[in-house]
Amino acid sequence: MLDLKFIRENPDTVKKGIESKNEKNRVDEIIALDTERRSIITKVEDLKARKNSVSQEVGKLKKAGQNADAIIAEMKQLGDDIKLRDDKLAEIDSSLNDILMWIPNLPHESVPFGKSSTDNVEARNWYPSGYEEFNFTPQDHLALGTKLNILDFERGAKITGSGFPVYKGKGATLERALINYMLDLHINKHGYTEIFPPFMVNADSMRGTGQLPKMADDMYTIERDGLYPIPTAEVPITNLHRNEIFEEDQLPVNYVGYSACFRREAGSYGKDSKGFLRVHQFNKVEMVKFVKPENSLAELENLVSDATEILENLKIPYRVLALCTGDLSFAAAKCYDLETWSPAENKWLEASSCSTFWNFQARRANIRFRKKEDKKLEFVHTLNGSGLATSRLMVSILENYQTSDGHIVVPEVLRKYTGFELI
Repeated sequence: MLDLKFIRENPDTVKKGIESKNEKNRVDEIIALDTERRSIITKVEDLKARKNSVSQEVGKLKKAGQNADAIIAEMKQLGDDIKLRDDKLAEIDSSLNDILMWIPNLPHESVPFGKSSTDNVEARNWYPSGYEEFNFTPQDHLALGTKLNILDFERGAKITGSGFPVYKGKGATLERALINYMLDLHINKHGYTEIFPPFMVNADSMRGTGQLPKMADDMYTIERDGLYPIPTAEVPITNLHRNEIFEEDQLPVNYVGYSACFRREAGSYGKDSKGFLRVHQFNKVEMVKFVKPENSLAELENLVSDATEILENLKIPYRVLALCTGDLSFAAAKCYDLETWSPAENKWLEASSCSTFWNFQARRANIRFRKKEDKKLEFVHTLNGSGLATSRLMVSILENYQTSDGHIVVPEVLRKYTGFELI
């Protein structure tokens, strides 16, 4: 959530930032409500001061044995006027909060301007040493998985619906190995603390990280219990510290956690839907950071480095994209996407997004830290990054490690987890 004072003092900057994200500009509406709100607050304060003054006069009149009926009547009228304005103030506050919840975070000044994903900027790419294209026509991950009996999308559709995959045999083992490997590297080398979060959260948690109200149509909902299956572990892990205060010397706090992720993706119809290219349930290892504001951009680069180390150890070609303003998520101030190469699809597939949210999420979730020097409270900066999502990454592993006779060589770093080298 943006700071109301910042919007009031920088309306043109806010309008420009909102419009650069292709979002609806409601700044004038906010400022009008805020102006009315502050006017009412001033009037209420004047009325309360008058009521206090009149109250003292009543005491003096009664003590002197004089009639105080007129003053008492004025007090009652003042009380009614105060209540009327307090009720109006509550109505305006509610309207302001509702609108502010729909206002996106502003892009950081370093984010390239653009209207859509076609305007994203490739920051760099990486290929393993000696990487060569296949001297045979590569099969796609769906054909490989079906032939080797390690993936079953048809039975997944039967027991749940399309977009809910079933991993079988060595495919299930490979998926579990990948998750464990990523967790172990982030914990043992990168210094993250592991969290195993709930896979369902309440509405306050969804609001805290910016999923509600903006992304309501893309989420599954358990209405009877007021719960939401999580779209990412970012939601429960970030909300661990909702309404809490860190001490400055506790920061940064770095968490990593595995979760299944659930996404309706209501607006995705007509897009690629084959196999893992678009699923409604997938697995992901998520990195979440709580940092001091001055370290936010440096920590974003650290997130990207931690995620790309996984890809380099797996020897999977990847590229890093700096997202343009028009492709940034609702809550992100700056974001890099990591895409892995699919030789069968002959294109890059998103496997991770690494973002800093500035203090946008922290304001919504009320996560602050106490500065050591002056004891003042300030909102933390939150960041998160997929480290990584397994579905698209699994596509790249299966396709890049296939042999000419249709088998899969297990990446070397995963073999101690799988116990086998070939599928």
